[in-house]
Amino acid sequence: MKILHEDDYCLVIDKPAGLAVQGGQGVKSSVDRILAEMRTPPPLLVHRLDKDTSGVLLTAKTKEAAAFFSRLLGADRQAVNRQAVKQYIAVCAGGPVKKEGIITQDLMIRDSLKKSETKYKVLKSGEFSVLELELGTGRMHQIRRHLALNGCPVLGDDKYGDFALNKRLHKEMGLKHLLLHSSRLVINGEFQLDVKADTPDYFTSFF
Repeated sequence: MKILHEDDYCLVIDKPAGLAVQGGQGVKSSVDRILAEMRTPPPLLVHRLDKDTSGVLLTAKTKEAAAFFSRLLGADRQAVNRQAVKQYIAVCAGGPVKKEGIITQDLMIRDSLKKSETKYKVLKSGEFSVLELELGTGRMHQIRRHLALNGCPVLGDDKYGDFALNKRLHKEMGLKHLLLHSSRLVINGEFQLDVKADTPDYFTSFF
């Protein structure tokens, strides 16, 4: 795991695709276990990325910092304020009708509908489109679900994606990864942070 930023309060890493953030039954390797081996005391997790999503992941060095960052990065954080901005890059099948906009479809979370907001901008359009996305809320699998519901699933998504297309692209173009990347995290206010992570090589090699 590449270290992108470190100070007295946090450690920000570039998580590779295929690595779980948190250990559990059947998980052989995870970010929290690696951090525990790297540092004493180990940095604390304050938010999550899907196992197959790469990119910027923030961890906290103290319990106080963990509580502070957790408040900023909570599921409803940006519906209240814009102190934390999480940006992603995705490659999807097709693309949205409009070049930019906000997806506001509610998502089912634990048997109840939750307000969900994803802002998007089309960077490249065509048979496969490149999107820049910003989370307005932080629901589980939010970007993947929102894009799939709008007919432009993320390539390589084995849960919400176009399975026949993924299979074809795997065979014809060597697609092996979910093409979703946490590209930037910005925090404003009393604590300032702006960290970016380059897209992995397999994004470039796909095109």
